[in-house]
Amino acid sequence: MPDLPHLGACVYLNEIATVPGLGSFLFDSPRDIEIRDFTRAGALTNGRAEGLAERAKAVLKKHKGRIGIHGPFLGFGIDMADPDLRAVVQARLDAGLRALIGILAGRGGGHMVLHSPYTTWSWYNRGTEHDDSAGIVERTHATLAPAVQKAADHGITLVLENCEDKDPAERVALAASFASPAVRVSLDTGHAHYAHGATGGPPVDTFVRAAGASLAHVHLQDAEGFADRHWAIGRGTIAWHAVFAALHELPEMPRLMLEMARPEDIMVSARWLQDQGLAG
Repeated sequence: MPDLPHLGACVYLNEIATVPGLGSFLFDSPRDIEIRDFTRAGALTNGRAEGLAERAKAVLKKHKGRIGIHGPFLGFGIDMADPDLRAVVQARLDAGLRALIGILAGRGGGHMVLHSPYTTWSWYNRGTEHDDSAGIVERTHATLAPAVQKAADHGITLVLENCEDKDPAERVALAASFASPAVRVSLDTGHAHYAHGATGGPPVDTFVRAAGASLAHVHLQDAEGFADRHWAIGRGTIAWHAVFAALHELPEMPRLMLEMARPEDIMVSARWLQDQGLAG
């Protein structure tokens, strides 16, 4: 029996103190934490990011594990074509990175989640006159170049999370095209299960194997394969034993972050995975 991987959680800062048992779960042992507050509209504008970073430092003062943030994504993609809008996206990404650097306070080892630029539309138009595969890569490089450099300078990893991705290999190839240890792959299990059930993509464990050694981060959530549910683990139809078997094939276990729609389901999910002997 392989050693059980250690669970972490993706949370809003206020949930740590308000959800029963969550604070002790995250602080009594060195679990990974991902802060969600920076995804909110306006969180990275008008100096708000600095104040939020100081609050996070205070809340996480006694935390022993690794720290990351979910980067901004509302209203834009990382393959922004318009140069004026690209500058806005770059400013948001830079504000997120500066906040994370402040939270880490020299510790390094942080991560920032970014959403994949691939859509169902882009997949179905591959090989047609509307194929934009090369353009997506080119625009993503143009948008992310400053963030990749800053992340590399500070020991931070940008992880590209699947959203609509039907082909798990596209995002992996995109991450590899940066040829930088600062860009790797994230997997959201519920997003992958949506792609499998609603658009004919492969099952979740296939996403794990497609990413291979590039997989640095996983959002764990359950769903029924129709929508992005973020249900407690065990309440949907994801084949969790197959997913964890694939995870154990990797050369290094990625950060495993429980990401729930209802914060109280973090503890429900942790107990379910522990009872199944899949994680600790």
